[in-house]
Amino acid sequence: MKVVSKKIAFKNSLVLQSGKSLAGFELMTETYGELNQEKTNAVLVCHAFSGNHHAAGIKEGEKKPGWWDELIGDGKTIDTKSYFVVSLNNIGGCHGSSGPISISPESGQLFGATFPEISVSDWVETQKLLADHFGIKCWEMVAGGSLGGMQALQWTISYPERIKKAAIIAASSKISTQNIALNEVAREMIKKDESFHNGDYLAKGELPSKGLKAARMLGHITYLSESNMSKRFGRRLQDPQTKMDADINYEVENYLQYKGEQFAKTFDANSYILMTKAMDGFDPAKDFDHNLVECLKSTQAKLLIASFDSDWLFPKEYGLDMQMSAIRAGIDSTYIELDGDYGHDSFLFYSNQYSAALKNFLNSNE
Repeated sequence: MKVVSKKIAFKNSLVLQSGKSLAGFELMTETYGELNQEKTNAVLVCHAFSGNHHAAGIKEGEKKPGWWDELIGDGKTIDTKSYFVVSLNNIGGCHGSSGPISISPESGQLFGATFPEISVSDWVETQKLLADHFGIKCWEMVAGGSLGGMQALQWTISYPERIKKAAIIAASSKISTQNIALNEVAREMIKKDESFHNGDYLAKGELPSKGLKAARMLGHITYLSESNMSKRFGRRLQDPQTKMDADINYEVENYLQYKGEQFAKTFDANSYILMTKAMDGFDPAKDFDHNLVECLKSTQAKLLIASFDSDWLFPKEYGLDMQMSAIRAGIDSTYIELDGDYGHDSFLFYSNQYSAALKNFLNSNE
């Protein structure tokens, strides 16, 4: 599998949905496979909340493969012998694309808390510009799970003529009030960290690691299923020799402490706030009098909408709502509920059923 990592600069000003602008921006990208001469074999994969451009393969010096490595590669579900797969770190992120830890071209200083509010529509706009950069007039498929699935859905609305298929996985057309509430609690944990300094922590040489760790611990609970946690940890006590902290009693506590600590080392707190707010604000039907059917009527792409039976963060009702709206809008759409052992995170992991559904959809003829 041919893998190319590249940061691409866009010099023109980008007007965001909020009304604010970026005077140019950069996208950190990774591509897999090769673009054919006609440029008709391109697949865009969109990352979820904490993902980035590294979707497949193992980078030199690292042990962890890309977030969708089980599904992308030579001979895999999204076969890079046949398809040119594009992945990117969205703006507002913290893994190479323009975001809070980038230098503002206007001030010459770190953006920090001044990086403007972003939306799912803004991400799709930058992805459209990325397609233009590659000379891709139409994606064969845009796919993603969770927040990535929201981007796939937005593509069908924003640029219906430039996408043939959309795989919307473990996602929704808008998140629930409960999910917004959970995101707000996580943001408050970060903001209450004494090292947050109203988002200007980098300028002061500090990191709100405690708040970011706690926020991730809360979020991670919502990504797993109760059955998976019970099977994996039960009420087993943690080995005293491997405790993350002396106050820890149970294995599940130790696991969450470890996950939270590792995340706080690699993610930016301002990016966390921006990403969760983009998720909260996603609701494309709001511009159509909150009528999702009307919102989808311009869609030309075929849709695959997939939910997982163990996902309580984005349960099957969300997928079914999108499917029923797509049917009423006259869209060629398929819905499938998949078995998942990992709760909301099931979209990241291979299963025969999941792979067959995605592979058959991608390879289906018009």
